[in-house]
Amino acid sequence: MTATDVQVRPPRRKGLTRRQKRRLSRGIQYTVFLGVVIALAAGADWGRLQNQFAQWDIARQMFPDVITLALKNTVLYTLFGFAVGLSLGLVLALMRLSSVAPYRWLAGLYIEIFRGLPALLIFIFVGVAVPLAFPGTEIIGGTYGKAAIALGVVAAAYIAETVRAGIQAVPKGQLEAARSLGFSHARAMVSIVIPQAFRIILPPLTNELVQLFKDSSLVLVIGVTLEERELSKFGRDLASTTANSTPILVAGLCYLLVTIPLGFVVRRMEAKAREAVK
Repeated sequence: MTATDVQVRPPRRKGLTRRQKRRLSRGIQYTVFLGVVIALAAGADWGRLQNQFAQWDIARQMFPDVITLALKNTVLYTLFGFAVGLSLGLVLALMRLSSVAPYRWLAGLYIEIFRGLPALLIFIFVGVAVPLAFPGTEIIGGTYGKAAIALGVVAAAYIAETVRAGIQAVPKGQLEAARSLGFSHARAMVSIVIPQAFRIILPPLTNELVQLFKDSSLVLVIGVTLEERELSKFGRDLASTTANSTPILVAGLCYLLVTIPLGFVVRRMEAKAREAVK
C-alpha cells in the first residue's frame, strides 16, 4: 500500500469544552437579564413613580414616630409572639416525642391544624371569636397580649417541628450517657439534649423570628389604637391621609432594617454550623 492509497482525513474540529459551554450559557443569561432590566428601566415612568412613592417632605413627617412608635410596636409584637410560640412549641415537640400515644396524637393534631390555617384566620379568631365566646374576659396585656397569643399559636406549630428535628439530631448516646450517670429522663433532656438541640436549630428559629416580624402586620385585624399601631398600619394610615404611597415605602424600608440584618445573622450561623460539621 502506497502513501497515495491512504486517505488523509482532515483534522477533527474540537468542540467547546464543558467549561466553555458553561461560560457561554452564563454570558447569554446575563446578557438577557441585563437587556430586560434596561428595557424595564427605559420604559418606566420615573416621574410618576417619584411623585407617588418618593415625596421626601411626606417621608420627613413620619419621623421619629415611625421608629419610636411603629417600629417599636412591631418589634414588641414579634418578641412577645415568639416567646409564646417558643414555649408552646417546646412543649408540643416533647409531646410529639413522648411514649404516651395520646400526647403524640394531640400534638400532631395541633401542628397539622395550625400549619394548615392562614394566620389571618387565627387573628380573627383571637380578636373576635374569643371575646364573643367569653364575654367580659380580658386578655392580659390588651392588644399586646392578643397579638402574642395569635402570633404564638401559629409559630408554635412550626417551632415544634423544628425543635423535634433538633432533638432527634442529637446523638442518642448523649441521653444514654446522662442516664448512666444517674440523671432522670427529664433532667437529661433539659440539661443535656435540649441545649444541644437548640444550637442545631438556631438558624431555622431565627428564620421563624423573621417570619413573625412580617406577620405582625396582621395585628390590625384585632383592632389597635393610635399608640399601638405597627409599621404596616402606621404606613397605611398616613398613605390614606396624604393620598400618597410614600409612607408605605418608608414602612417597607423599616421592615428591611430588621429583616436584612437578621437574614445576615442566619447565614453566618448556618455557615458556622457547616464548618463545625466538617
